Amino acid sequence: MRKHYLDNIRWITVVIVVIYHVFYMYNAQGIAGGLGKITSLREQYYDVFMYIVYPWMMPILFVVSGISSWLYLEKHTEQEYFKSRTLKLLVPSTIGLFVFQFVQGYLSMSLSNAFVSFNGVPGFVLYLIMVLSGIGVLWYVQILWLFSVMLIWVRKIEKGRCWNIGKKVNLAVLFLLSVPVWMSAQFGNTPLIIVYRFGLYSTMFFLGYFVFSHDEVIEILKKHFPLIALIATMLCIAFSVSYFGMNIADAPINRSILFAAYCWFGTLAILGGTAEFFDFENRFTRWMNRNSFGLYVFHYLGISAAALFVAKPGILPPLAAYFLSLVAGFTVGFGLGFIISRIPFLRWAVLGMNKKG
Repeated sequence: MRKHYLDNIRWITVVIVVIYHVFYMYNAQGIAGGLGKITSLREQYYDVFMYIVYPWMMPILFVVSGISSWLYLEKHTEQEYFKSRTLKLLVPSTIGLFVFQFVQGYLSMSLSNAFVSFNGVPGFVLYLIMVLSGIGVLWYVQILWLFSVMLIWVRKIEKGRCWNIGKKVNLAVLFLLSVPVWMSAQFGNTPLIIVYRFGLYSTMFFLGYFVFSHDEVIEILKKHFPLIALIATMLCIAFSVSYFGMNIADAPINRSILFAAYCWFGTLAILGGTAEFFDFENRFTRWMNRNSFGLYVFHYLGISAAALFVAKPGILPPLAAYFLSLVAGFTVGFGLGFIISRIPFLRWAVLGMNKKG
């Protein structure tokens, strides 16, 4: 039977990512990459939303991807798995950059006034720079493809032994796994592009495959959800109070014990809570799940365009700019997903689709 709670985690998290990127675009906490503060407020206390969701927002997606990989490989061969992952993940995050996502590169470079530094650069070279700058949110699918390839090799070595051990994990072991999660956050972090965290994210992906793919483990999370949710809430408060006003996306905070602990228990709470209360499907959830990938791929285009053409020149008041950016994120995300999924070549190159869907 399809595990609907995994689908619901996916699309709900993508919605959270869209909202996060609106706050991120105009944050006043020193998290670089967006336009920056556009209000006259001394403190933007609402930026705390970023602190609440950032530590677990992407880790939970890697866990779900690990679980989904196990479910897929139960009914398909490794060759089919590799082919499907390459189409869905690698093609959009490589070929798609040259075909379409360079537009995101243009918007991002314009926001940071980067074109001033490239006066006199030949057009083709500038285009290549925009292609690289257009990776944006596609970093996630790039390294997810890499982990998927690694999984094929790992399966050939472990031959199901590690997966069988994962079935025996109990609550105490789940709590203790926070230690290797913290340890993994210390390595595999690229120095300049800080979103590439190979240590932490690979650990979450493989724990999803080897541990959380077991119904027995999910039942433990469901049974102890109130306790885990309480711990996660306390860690959320401690993390937000301790680090508010600091750049949580970079070292040393994103490698701290408190970051890793909140990341882990937040992930456990989401898995247990959704498995207990959101393991269902209706017309709305089915539509959101079907369209969430397009929303993820394109939403930042809308937010960036609103920031560049409206917020940066100050055409609208800050509150209106925030609202317009949020609407643009969802409108452009769903709209481009709808349009491009119906154009034969583009749906393959940009969304990894063989046919309309």
